[in-house]
Amino acid sequence: MTIVLIRTVLLYLIVLFVIRIMGKAELSKMSPFQLIVVFMIAELASIPIESPDVSMITGVAAIFTLLFLQVLISFLSLKSEKFKNFFSGKPSVLIEDGEINRKELKALRITINDLMEQLRIGGSPSISDVDFAVMESNGDLSIIPKSDKQPLTPEDMSIEKKKQIMPVVFISDGIIYSKNVEKSGWSIKQLKDELIKLGISDYTQVFLAFCDGQSKLHVFTSGKNQKKASEVII
Repeated sequence: MTIVLIRTVLLYLIVLFVIRIMGKAELSKMSPFQLIVVFMIAELASIPIESPDVSMITGVAAIFTLLFLQVLISFLSLKSEKFKNFFSGKPSVLIEDGEINRKELKALRITINDLMEQLRIGGSPSISDVDFAVMESNGDLSIIPKSDKQPLTPEDMSIEKKKQIMPVVFISDGIIYSKNVEKSGWSIKQLKDELIKLGISDYTQVFLAFCDGQSKLHVFTSGKNQKKASEVII
């Protein structure tokens, strides 16, 4: 029993390390090749746990071999478009200039009902509103509406908008994130001064404080006033 527990912990840490090395892209929408690699790693990790007579070294060596192959193929895919298309596939245009590409639908074995369903999910219930629809290599359907069906933007209306910053958390559960404060253009002193104006002398009194895209400070205090927000504009 003890051996099984030790093996489980070790293999968990090893698989976690391997997935991290493979990169964040592997954890989002995966290509068929990436999906196979993840399934194989899971299967190889389970063998030494289920069969104590199987050497741990054998399982770990197989897992790291798959990691090497994945990293190598990812690197080669960056260097060659043909190589990338072979392993990951390439996007297919299902609707072009408002016309349905029947050849691509047939090649991908997608029915009109399937296409309509994906268009509805994408917020375009009518094919007549779609200019382009592209089936990406990861299986997602990208939809580009016709120009007269696209929502207006500030640029279309010649409205000048201020540049936004990345919203970040300054304080969470009384803990201050100094790097976030500095990256947002604020300073620790500035933050303290604004909190004092709100009657807050200690970070532990703050449940949440964050800076939004307009550089405004939002503060949620702890205790009875937790649902209350005080906004400061600089």
